Amino acid sequence: MKDTAAFVAGGAVGAAVAVGALQYWYRREWNADRRQYSETSEKEQRPTSRAVQGSSCKLSDFTSDEVLSEQFTRNVQFFGQNGQLNIANAFVVVIGLGGVGSHAAHMLLRSGVGKLRLVDFDQVSVSSLNRHAVATREDVGMSKAQCLKDHFHQILPEADIEAVNAMYTEAAEEQLLGGSPDFVLDAIDNIDTKVELLAACHRRGLPVLSSAGAGSRADPTRLRIADIAECSSDKLSRSVRYRLRREHAICSGITVILSLEKPRVKLIHINNPSEYQIVPGFRVGIVPVLGTMPAMFGMAAASHILCQLAGQPFNPEPIVEITEQQYETQMARLLEREETKYGGTQGVAVDYSDVVYLVRDIWRGVSSHALGVQQPGLHRGFNRSTANLVLARWDADKAAEVDNLVLMTFQEADRHESSGARSSDDAHTQYVHQRLQLVKTEYCIG
Repeated sequence: MKDTAAFVAGGAVGAAVAVGALQYWYRREWNADRRQYSETSEKEQRPTSRAVQGSSCKLSDFTSDEVLSEQFTRNVQFFGQNGQLNIANAFVVVIGLGGVGSHAAHMLLRSGVGKLRLVDFDQVSVSSLNRHAVATREDVGMSKAQCLKDHFHQILPEADIEAVNAMYTEAAEEQLLGGSPDFVLDAIDNIDTKVELLAACHRRGLPVLSSAGAGSRADPTRLRIADIAECSSDKLSRSVRYRLRREHAICSGITVILSLEKPRVKLIHINNPSEYQIVPGFRVGIVPVLGTMPAMFGMAAASHILCQLAGQPFNPEPIVEITEQQYETQMARLLEREETKYGGTQGVAVDYSDVVYLVRDIWRGVSSHALGVQQPGLHRGFNRSTANLVLARWDADKAAEVDNLVLMTFQEADRHESSGARSSDDAHTQYVHQRLQLVKTEYCIG
């Protein structure tokens, strides 16, 4: 009897499950048919909109064009109309259109950069779909540059997109860097090509951001943007820094985006590299890549470039480690100097937290005369020596406030004090004024 009851109950449950599955299937198919009918009907009844077709106007006309004005509403709210206009009039070259380059180019486009030159010699592969910004399986085998151009036309048809299926070489320098671009993004993963590109940008005076390795990493909180002189934690940027210094006498002045995270997995070597090596000298090992990391590198790169183009650069988190004792020493030295030079500490209008901000974020643990760059060989790892540094007044007639304190060596501070805060066009004075203006902006000082 119990077996019969169990059998009946089991049958009832099975029937209920079957009915539920059928109901789900019919409901799914009915919804799909309804969506298809709705989409077909809508397409038949409505002509292609201006928003889809685009227009012959330029991106710089966004203030007078209804669709463009709406598309860039949030950008204008963020950068202001003049800032967005600078972006719309900008010309950016992106060289290397893999995970990092495709995501950066994608967001540069969506943010309204008027002209993009997209450069890569390679094609979309199936294995690259885990990290590419827009490519689909239908794009496999297509030129990476053309793939982006086709997708970008659907997003912002008014943009001027130039797709160049080529590898950067010295012979192609004028073709790829000509036309006076406002910014260049280096997203190449080959050292030889990378070095030649960066040297050419430096020689031409072109602003450039170079991406270090995004592969084998997973921690997005370890991303940094810094001068190449400070990039020693990443193998690729370290090698590039050495080559630039040795072959082109370039020690600083090139901005790099890198991760401080140590690689989590090693390069996977190929048994018969000659069968896979398309271009002589290029890496033939496989770098394991978590797709999110190249995307974050690319997004960070685009953010940096956009803020630069808009004339509203941000102050990146510095690559520096300064101990609590060092900050306390700097606070004590400031008070001691004020007591000795000005007869008391009543003019000191900063506290410990302000000193931390000034020493680390504004002056980056080096003398202002270093122009924000720690020269190679003067520190070990990321640690900064502040043994001979002191915060001193820039203008002796003003109080020791957060927007009037500059980090210098004792000797530099004494010389500056004796000569006064002169109005000068030299690089150091311009740098100090720029950094102090940043303090005013971040502290909302009028």
